[in-house]
Amino acid sequence: MNVWISDLQARFAACSNRNEAEAMKTYMRGQFEFAGIKSPLRKSVVGEWLSSRGPVPAGLLEQTVLGLWELPEREFQYAAMDVLAKQAKRLDERHLEMLESLVVTKPWWDTVDIIAASLIGPILLRDPLLAPMRAELWITSDDMWLQRTALLFQLKYKRNTDEDLLFDHIRRTAESREFFIRKAIGWALREYSKTDPGAVIRFVESEPLSPLSKREALKWLDRRRSGIVPETNGQPSTH
Repeated sequence: MNVWISDLQARFAACSNRNEAEAMKTYMRGQFEFAGIKSPLRKSVVGEWLSSRGPVPAGLLEQTVLGLWELPEREFQYAAMDVLAKQAKRLDERHLEMLESLVVTKPWWDTVDIIAASLIGPILLRDPLLAPMRAELWITSDDMWLQRTALLFQLKYKRNTDEDLLFDHIRRTAESREFFIRKAIGWALREYSKTDPGAVIRFVESEPLSPLSKREALKWLDRRRSGIVPETNGQPSTH
């Protein structure tokens, strides 16, 4: 038995709340079971768990993460991402297959977006030659969540964004009727607009994007024009 997993199971069992679990399940449209541990308490419990046991050894990392992912309560998937976040700088190409499996297993925005932008994104930023090849597999996949990953993995890149790659991925998914793809297109463009607003404006004006994607793409720029978002030294604020 994996002692990291069994220890966390005991800790979660001690603070589970049936009433909260039902409310959380309802919020997530009944897709997942919950232990009923609210985010602040869960983060505290996971933090104490990791501090007391120390980092998960490299040889047990994948076993621990996948084992947590298999458990029915959603809090265990969040804990698995916390484990990975603690070792994010050590993740590399060898871990991409595992991360891809997490994207497509029990997928929803609450896990996929973190995996894409905070775990996969840094790996590909450190190995930029790998990014186009790997992202090509995702954008051509029939799996909506892998396509969303292709759109969002550069979300935190700012000036390191491969603009041509981002715009290519958007063009290839622009006709999708999936809400989560249209939303991801707008989100990716909105974040990039904080780095290169002119490029985003030109792209939105010239491409046949859905109304949702366009609205989301220009949301930050519209707020800046209205004075809600301040400019700093002539550059758009990154907040």
